[in-house]
Amino acid sequence: MDVLSQDQIEAALADLEGWAFEDGALTRTFRLADFARAVDFVEELADVAESLQHHPDIDIRTNKVTLRLVTHSAGGVTERDVELATALGRLA
Repeated sequence: MDVLSQDQIEAALADLEGWAFEDGALTRTFRLADFARAVDFVEELADVAESLQHHPDIDIRTNKVTLRLVTHSAGGVTERDVELATALGRLA
């Protein structure tokens, strides 16, 4: 899978509400009502990630869930990351 160019990433971000490109990955922080809802959200996104066979890096802090999407095996952001960001955006 090919790593996307900066122009391709910027074009994808135009359609990905709330996502940014930081430190070589697509990133987004979701703010939930409380810790329990944050954990429930991670369970929901795990189902989506499993169905696409592509998994985010996840950081949970109280009511915030921060995701980083990067295709580690390719060494950068690929179409798989954009596809996962699109699917996860529907959960918000």
